[in-house]
Amino acid sequence: MNLAAVRLAVPIFFAGLWLGGPIAPPVLAQNAQPASKAASQIAPGAMEALNKMGAYLRTLSSFQVWADVTTDNVLDDGQTIQFSSKVDLVAARPNRMRVEVTDDDGHRFFFFDGKSFTIFGQVANFYATTPAPPTLSQLADDLNDKYGIELPLADLFKWQDNTAKANKITAAEDIGPSAVDGVTCEQYAFRQEGVDWQIWIQLGDFPLPRKLVIRTLTDDAKPQHSEILTWNLAPSFSDNAFSFDPPANAHRILIAEAQAAPAKKTN
Repeated sequence: MNLAAVRLAVPIFFAGLWLGGPIAPPVLAQNAQPASKAASQIAPGAMEALNKMGAYLRTLSSFQVWADVTTDNVLDDGQTIQFSSKVDLVAARPNRMRVEVTDDDGHRFFFFDGKSFTIFGQVANFYATTPAPPTLSQLADDLNDKYGIELPLADLFKWQDNTAKANKITAAEDIGPSAVDGVTCEQYAFRQEGVDWQIWIQLGDFPLPRKLVIRTLTDDAKPQHSEILTWNLAPSFSDNAFSFDPPANAHRILIAEAQAAPAKKTN
């Protein structure tokens, strides 16, 4: 069996759209647990830490981030297979980005220059280009909605979208101090429907996310996804870094639009 054929899309949702704006406590349905019990499961300090991190990320005009990514994929027979990849992302808001993804399948590049978006597969020497919306946040949504493409580390750009709704977090806990690659962080654990997730946020004046672990609860195998992030807040780049110049003999192909689910029949 070719294991690459059964890989699932990497879940890069950063636990929802909490980077879009302040997080409010969840609104409980009538048949939910009593408000006093639910409130006791949400540590105010954990929610404040997320809000502080989101506010700080929104101040960054440019950044570079490297990610070591590990993802579990579950086969049809229930066996869990682990895959690893590395991501190198440079972004300048509101509308420029370059991403390199390295894994067992080779190298893939993503370019966004404010007008067009390009995917380039270096090994196969194929590339595809399509017109793009004017911002990084819109680009991430557009690629997912139209083409079923998940932009690596896409939710790092959601802090530009102040209209995003925070997901309903049902539990939040401050686990305590912890180090990620020698950087002192505070570790937090959260729960929402179908997902447990943890995040390590750097302490001090630069509250950056340094590690993320997501466990899916809706699958009996409970597959896990993790990211360890290394940041450069003063990257050096030129405008050419975000534009794609096809190499010799590269072949241009079309990006197929995602098939919409068939409408259900009604009586």
